[in-house]
Amino acid sequence: MQNGPDESPVATDAAAPAIPEEVRAALLHAVQAAASAARPLVGNGDPHAVDAAAVDALRAALATIDVDGRIVAGEGEKDDAPMLHPGERFGTGSGPAIDVAVDPVDGTRLAAAGEPGAMAILAAAPRGAFLDLGPAHYLDKLVHAGPDAGLDLMLPVGENLALLAEARGLRVADLTVAVQRRQRNAALAAAVAEAGARLHEFEHGDIERIVHAVASDGSLDLLLGVGGAPEGIIEAAIVRAHDGFMLARLAPQSRREVARIGRVGLDLTRSWTRDELCADPAFVAIAAVTECALEPAPAELVRVAPGRMTAELSSAPALA
Repeated sequence: MQNGPDESPVATDAAAPAIPEEVRAALLHAVQAAASAARPLVGNGDPHAVDAAAVDALRAALATIDVDGRIVAGEGEKDDAPMLHPGERFGTGSGPAIDVAVDPVDGTRLAAAGEPGAMAILAAAPRGAFLDLGPAHYLDKLVHAGPDAGLDLMLPVGENLALLAEARGLRVADLTVAVQRRQRNAALAAAVAEAGARLHEFEHGDIERIVHAVASDGSLDLLLGVGGAPEGIIEAAIVRAHDGFMLARLAPQSRREVARIGRVGLDLTRSWTRDELCADPAFVAIAAVTECALEPAPAELVRVAPGRMTAELSSAPALA
């Protein structure tokens, strides 16, 4: 890893054949297996049971793929949930050496509550392509469809919105900005509203929003705010596949997380670009557990399993 950085096929990246088509198909099958295992538990009220079923199915499917595979980022640790662990190896040991960032169910609480927006997802790239975020649990993220319009995580929200509006020939009032509804993002959401942009707040479903923010035909112009670090690596792969723009920096949410990050020497002051987070074109496989708003998702090296799609972003209620 770097230090400091039934199926619906789409076009693949001819310049990046490092992950063969048969491996991509097998990875998609693996996330479909995870989603299929989780679906019978939708609405059962137990997020950990949903996660555990998906993790077991995904681990079993990954074990059969002809790769020398390694998990580099796995959602679950920060929530004390079942997970595929960073450093865990998978595959038969033959074939290409690949690294995988994975969330067996992104939106476990949504699935447990029977709400839309839960999916199984992984991103795979040649060995060493993904940034090693070590023990970090949270990132501050800025994502839009690109190209670079001069936005920066260190700029005030109003300045970033003015730059994006100018680059697109729009008014700030025409922009729609997604911010996850969390206390850690409250000031950011207020700044978006104060600047006059349309605020799209959401409880869960970062990846749905990333898809809509980065795709040219998506319904969002910008995503801002602090969210999960493991998801951030997967999101960087999605952003790269769409040739979008992304910046991220560490945003620890506890003294314990600050201490863990300090012990491994990660810089709390720097921002990483999309290509530092994901240094090579990565294959992304997605399978919906509940209905998902993923219509703009297909791009080079992105494949979405069929079915359970909705045309618009879900607005799930707050979950306890």
